[in-house]
Amino acid sequence: MTSTLIRVGLIGGGGIATAHIAGYAQNRDIIRIAAVADAVAATAESRGAELGVPSFTDYSAMLRDADIDAVDICLPHHLHRDAIVAAAAAGKHILCEKPLCLSPDEARDVQAAVAEAGVTLMCAHNQLFMPAVARAKELIESGALGSVYEVRTTDSFRNEFDPSNMGWRAHASTSGGGELIDTGYHPSYLLMHLAGGVPVQATAMLSTHRLTFMEGEDSAQALFRFDNGAVGQLVTSWAYEPAAGTERFSAVGELGSLTSDGTTLRWNLLDGTSETETFEEVDTFAAEIGAFGRCLRDGQRPIHTEREGIAVLGMILAAYEGARSGSIADVLQVDSVSA
Repeated sequence: MTSTLIRVGLIGGGGIATAHIAGYAQNRDIIRIAAVADAVAATAESRGAELGVPSFTDYSAMLRDADIDAVDICLPHHLHRDAIVAAAAAGKHILCEKPLCLSPDEARDVQAAVAEAGVTLMCAHNQLFMPAVARAKELIESGALGSVYEVRTTDSFRNEFDPSNMGWRAHASTSGGGELIDTGYHPSYLLMHLAGGVPVQATAMLSTHRLTFMEGEDSAQALFRFDNGAVGQLVTSWAYEPAAGTERFSAVGELGSLTSDGTTLRWNLLDGTSETETFEEVDTFAAEIGAFGRCLRDGQRPIHTEREGIAVLGMILAAYEGARSGSIADVLQVDSVSA
């Protein structure tokens, strides 16, 4: 980058943008919001006034006229592909909320646009910045567990959505499915990160326990196989809280295991080693945004780019297909997306 301060155009000012805005406030020495665009004029104006930056109702105009280096996409799922393609064509680097996009065709468009423009895309996979996750990944990569056999993740909570407040998430055409492709995206990328392999097969059982007004599932249990032999299991739900004592994530390998509730990490090895670390909670959105800024400033690869984003999408689409057909489905591979 030619400037040490990264200037960002925020695309989408509602919902998750609030958490992102708070994250930028904690990284003002590296990266700042310099413009905002939202299709709702009142939202664009209020966010612009809040941030003291120009506001737009058309992000194409912002890409053309605002003095920005990058964009942060905080739009509903079905709008991600078009915004990524437009930003890449304008030569802007990209931070994009999950999911990256919704279909193999959209994934091809995203990959081609980013490659052609030579810009950096970072997936906003904020849970990778939990200190317990970072430490677990460090232990796994050090060989402490040996070959990883099994990984589990859980991301469930009782969501108080109702027909009056669920909005676009209630419809498969705009959300891409149900809970699995929304909140379930988090335990999916976390599972892949800890497994350390490429996802190759998947299946799932989907349920609607409580939020019967939505088109997709409100809960899912999914199973994945990775190319290194590891098998991953995840549970995710908007219908209920997990039972007391349920792990946030765990991994078992040939030399021992680790488990975490999100703030503590315990590992037990077959050689008798047993340790527990406790971590302070951090603002993972702030950590993610700071990492994005440093990647652009220093020319480093983000922890998850469009390549990982497409792999996670492949996991979820294969899980949906497995649930639909009652089979084990192959996961779409990134290399085949680009073919």
